Amino acid sequence: MKDVLILIPAFNEEKSIGKVLQKLVDPEIRRFADVLVVNDASQDQTSLICKQYNVTVVSHVFNLGYGSALQMGYKYAVRRGYHYVIQMDADGQHDVANILSIYDRLLQRDGDGQQPDIVIGSRFLDGSISFPVSGMKRLAIGFFRRLIWGTARQVILDPTSGLQGLSRRAFLYYSMFQNFNYSYPDANMIIQMIMLGFQVVEIPAIMHERTSGISMHSGIWKPLIYMMIMPLSIMAVFLRVKIGMQNTAGAETYSTQG
Repeated sequence: MKDVLILIPAFNEEKSIGKVLQKLVDPEIRRFADVLVVNDASQDQTSLICKQYNVTVVSHVFNLGYGSALQMGYKYAVRRGYHYVIQMDADGQHDVANILSIYDRLLQRDGDGQQPDIVIGSRFLDGSISFPVSGMKRLAIGFFRRLIWGTARQVILDPTSGLQGLSRRAFLYYSMFQNFNYSYPDANMIIQMIMLGFQVVEIPAIMHERTSGISMHSGIWKPLIYMMIMPLSIMAVFLRVKIGMQNTAGAETYSTQG
């Protein structure tokens, strides 16, 4: 059993998934990591291409969405006993070189001997290499940065990055019912985890522009719907965690007095 599971959700990525997997068969990576592709009911040759490589493929019968594909991977990692999950996209935007950097950071301890629970690969730190981001996307990212600071009091420069490394503590929590957002697991999940006491850090990452396929935020309506739903989801997460903390504190006080 390897230490790390590299988790790749995929939906209709036949033009790019093979190039990604070809780089992941590098012996230096496979020395410590296995690869799981969660094929979210792709209608193209994604599944067949994946099966040409030495990776595990789990296919959904119906398209359940990006968040459900991720949680399937978390459950798989829990049952198989992995210590870390590193999730990346199937479209080639996340350079495979990030895998080693994220794994190294997951293993590092701070002055208190604590290891991070979530390591985010960021496009906006010194040392990052990335493609130009549109003005509209920069506006949205800035908006989510402020929401994270206002609710969780931590600066996260790239709150929409899907390139993340997770400790077992983090993906075990995500794997449980109602602990992970199936539709849009972005800034809302970062806020949730910070507020719950999980340690979240960012490191510089190498990102490439998508050259094929269709983004899940493509078009006009999808980004608008996303921008309307995400603040509501963040508010719901904030209130749920706050109420949970208050109930826990009240129960502890009652128990002590009793």
